[in-house]
This record gives sequence, C-alpha cells and structure tokens, in this order.
Amino acid sequence: MFNWLRSSKIAMPILTVLRVYLGVQWFTSGFHKIFGDTPFDAGGFIGNIVKNPVVGPEGNQLYPAYTWFMETFAVGNSQFFSFLVMWGELLIGLGLIVGLFTSTAAFFGIVMNFLFLFGGTVSVNPLYLILGLLVLVGGRNSGTIGLDFYFRKYVSPKLFKQRQHR
Repeated sequence: MFNWLRSSKIAMPILTVLRVYLGVQWFTSGFHKIFGDTPFDAGGFIGNIVKNPVVGPEGNQLYPAYTWFMETFAVGNSQFFSFLVMWGELLIGLGLIVGLFTSTAAFFGIVMNFLFLFGGTVSVNPLYLILGLLVLVGGRNSGTIGLDFYFRKYVSPKLFKQRQHR
C-alpha cells in the first residue's frame, strides 16, 4: 500500500484531493483564529489540560509528561502558544493547499493533532490525523500536483547542487 501511495499515478489525484481538503480545514481554522471577531487565546485550553488531565479507566494520568510540560512551560506562556497554534494552523493549511513543502506541512499537522489529542480534545483530530498520515506516506506523490513539482524541478537543483569531486 505504501509503495502504491508513493508511486501510483492513480493515487496522485486522490492524494491531491485529500491534501487540499485537509489544507482548507487547517487554513480555515487558523484564519478564523487570527482574523476572527474575538482574539484567540489558548490559555483556557492549556489551563484545562492542567486542571483536568486525560486519565485512564483507573483514574491515573495517561500523559503525565505532557501535563507537566503544559503546567511548567505553557501556562505562563499562553500568548506564545496561541501564536504558534494560530499561525501554525494557517501555514500548515497554506502549504497543503498549494502543495509546497507538502510533507513538512503534513508532518507538523500530525504533530499538532497529537498534541490536541494528548490534551483530551478529540473533535476532528482523528480524521485529520488519518488524512495527514496518508499525505505524509504518499511522500513526493502527494505534492506532485502542486508547487512541490516546480520546486523540485527548478529550485531544488539550484539550491542543492552536487559538487563534482576530482
């Protein structure tokens, strides 16, 4: 399956549709957080992670390291984390929509989905995670119908010239 996603001409347009759909979702979410009527503040989300961490069936914390990180670093820096979430979502979406640095955008989208899941927010994160993994596994094929094609063809050879050894 992985090889098919990475090399099939049939998979290419399917991955493109998935990539653009996922990109629009990320972009829209980030856009509304940045330009919406009310300013976005991740402080409430961060505070809720610390007050109500994700627990297992026996009441034990499932992700104590994540909760510790949020309590130690994120609570006092909620403005910084708000900035990262807003602009991260927007830039991930933009990269996926236009197909530039597709694998990088998909990777960071997956990272954000996992961070939201560790915080206890299910919502659309499992769907975005699955779509992001498909785009990431598709590799070069995911961005071929997009700006990655032109970047690889025209820009990449000039940036990463191979030196000939004598």
